[in-house]
Amino acid sequence: MVERVLTRLGSAALVVLGVCTLVFLLIHLVPGDPVAVMLGEGARPADQAALRASLGLDRPLGVQYLEYLTRLARLDLGTSLHAQRPVADLLAERIGPTLELAIAALALAILIAIPLGVVAAQHQGGAIDRGAMGFSMLGAAIPNFWLGPILILVFSLWLGWTPVSGREGVASLVLPAITLGTGLAAILARMVRSSVLEVLGEDYIRTARAKGLGPTAVLWRHALRNAWLPILTLIGMQFGALLGGAVVTETVFAWPGLGSLLIEAIQTRDYPLVQAAVLLISLSYLLVNTATDLLYVAVDPRIRVG
Repeated sequence: MVERVLTRLGSAALVVLGVCTLVFLLIHLVPGDPVAVMLGEGARPADQAALRASLGLDRPLGVQYLEYLTRLARLDLGTSLHAQRPVADLLAERIGPTLELAIAALALAILIAIPLGVVAAQHQGGAIDRGAMGFSMLGAAIPNFWLGPILILVFSLWLGWTPVSGREGVASLVLPAITLGTGLAAILARMVRSSVLEVLGEDYIRTARAKGLGPTAVLWRHALRNAWLPILTLIGMQFGALLGGAVVTETVFAWPGLGSLLIEAIQTRDYPLVQAAVLLISLSYLLVNTATDLLYVAVDPRIRVG
């Protein structure tokens, strides 16, 4: 068990180093100058040169990269070029709303997908199965940038049930969570159905039926319990992706999370903030997937034996 944890942590450290390096190179090599954004296009060259020197942007790229890694080793994320505030403070303000939205969307997806997938597997080939899989295809096909504005138009502007945008209590969380959760539920429902159908053909399921257990008990107590591994994998991947992949939804609903902060930082060429935001997102994704991998041991004791 300890060896498994150390192996996973070592792999995660290599991935984080690769992400840091790639993001550093991309953000410095793409067109755009943060100094020009901060001072405006009409600033004098002498003023631009002075600001660039004070920010350390006039140094060779290799020197800047080594300084960046040195600061990371000291857990120093630097100062935002645009806001002139510690990057750690800006991230701390935005991680809460993103976690709130991700947990709400994932909870909604699980509540919809698991019953839907199990019922579809129970009625394989029937009308319920076709209807459930039709919903899955529709949910997976509708993009968030289209569904979000439609929900705003109907429930905020026409019916007036929810706020149009922003983070103003539980009501403002409903539409973003539905926008994100619907697509997740569609994908997860198909995985649940596939996993349960695969398990239903095993010998122990036939034994349970031969002992006189009813269809409901066989399905929920035996089939679903043994179909959890691929479902957990997908849930872990979805939750990790939600922490950094809700950029479109946060932008549509003006949700003050990490995704919208990252977009703002890219637009202003705020190098330290972009690097720190991507680093935090990648760390969150790796942490969730590592936790999911370790959770397999609790769900399936055979993995511990292997």
